[in-house]
Amino acid sequence: MLINEHRAVSREHKNQSGFHHVILIVSVVVIGLVGFGGWRVYKLKSQSETTFQVTDSQTGKSEKVTWARTQDGWKVSGTPPACPEPLVKLPVDISLATSILYPGQTRGGDYKPHGGFRFDNQKDNSVSVTAPLDAELAYASRYTEMGELQYMFDFIAPCGYTYRFDHLLALGPQFQAVADKLPPAKENDSRTSTVNPKVPVKAGETIATQVGMNKDRLNVFFDWGLYDMRSKNQASKDAAWAAAHPFSNAQHGVCWFDLLSADEEAKVRALPASDSDSGTTSDFCKSE
Repeated sequence: MLINEHRAVSREHKNQSGFHHVILIVSVVVIGLVGFGGWRVYKLKSQSETTFQVTDSQTGKSEKVTWARTQDGWKVSGTPPACPEPLVKLPVDISLATSILYPGQTRGGDYKPHGGFRFDNQKDNSVSVTAPLDAELAYASRYTEMGELQYMFDFIAPCGYTYRFDHLLALGPQFQAVADKLPPAKENDSRTSTVNPKVPVKAGETIATQVGMNKDRLNVFFDWGLYDMRSKNQASKDAAWAAAHPFSNAQHGVCWFDLLSADEEAKVRALPASDSDSGTTSDFCKSE
């Protein structure tokens, strides 16, 4: 600290010094806020990205492929691998299903880009859900609905698709380990949390062993949505439809019926529609 020789000068310098201290404090606060803001932006950015290390089976070359969720849809850096053909396998024993929910329709007063299955002949909730496509668990949620604990998982596949399962009731061990670390469940609050590190899953691997609800009554079902990150769907090209359904899942939603093997697709389409109001009406699935 400087000591001034003259009182007049000392007083002036003291005032200036105080002012300079104020500037310094404000500057530090501003820099801190900017730094915190930058950290928040980085954190949010990192939470919206999923990176895969992809190896070309023919050349053996390896590169990173990153899918990033933005306000205008999904963006990719790197070269995604080719998707399998058919893209997905049924995630459930279709012989147990009694009806299906069509993706891309209004149910219960809300628009649903996902579909699903009902199992009304089951005596309990024991229905296994398996991965339809090699992917990584990227986002997860546990919440309560009508007081009953439910799980929702979002998986991302490197070739450019995401899929979501909801209303899972009991999980496979590695997925239960993830769920146990999620924020405490809140009623009707299914906001997802980032899973870090991501959990890889292979097609056919068991994700859940029970689905639906049973607290008040036996209600055996689960939701399955499939979304193409590579491009928006045909329905979103209609400006009015896009304005009415601005959220990403709706504009990237697809009809997973069309992406099954011919045999599995035929089995799905042979089932009746679960929803009595919308029936087989779908913005994504076209009638044959």
